[in-house]
Amino acid sequence: MNYKRVNHNFFEGSTEEVAKKLLGKILVRVYKGKIISGKIVETEAYLDENDLASHSAVGITERNKVMFGKAGLAYVYFTYGMHYCFNVVTGEEGKGSAVLIRALEPIDGIEQMKKFRNKNDLHILTNGPAKLCQALRIDKKLNGVDLKTSEEIFIAEPETKENFDIVITTRIGIEKSKELPLRFYIRENKFVSKK
Repeated sequence: MNYKRVNHNFFEGSTEEVAKKLLGKILVRVYKGKIISGKIVETEAYLDENDLASHSAVGITERNKVMFGKAGLAYVYFTYGMHYCFNVVTGEEGKGSAVLIRALEPIDGIEQMKKFRNKNDLHILTNGPAKLCQALRIDKKLNGVDLKTSEEIFIAEPETKENFDIVITTRIGIEKSKELPLRFYIRENKFVSKK
């Protein structure tokens, strides 16, 4: 598959806008010369202001400094001492906002994903932020890479544009600012983490 990257200005705009625009796009990972990819079907926005669940709420730290970088950087963090999560930095440099990629619909490298996840059921390979990182071999080595130029990981346009409805809900698995409607997913997609 010869994937065409999204335009460089794709990552600009409000974090909520980018979170919605990412739905239906393809997350492409090139691992040891092989492509592993999936259609983005679920995202969550984390804002730079009045969002206590956002890592940027505490100001710049060693862990979150990439979040304050330019739009289009990959922000990968380690959580609960065992999982990685993959985010796309958005908004103005110095502000600290990003979109968490929560679920993918597998496309390329499915057999590889099954090995990395040690699972055979297609529907549970990438239906959660930690699962998709495991399936695509995303870890801290990719933290801070520029998705606009990286050969290892990037966001691409789908081969054919599809029409779908976007469901907007509150975010999952957080305690602070959980009332904010900042989770977005493709309606009736079987690979969303939670309806």
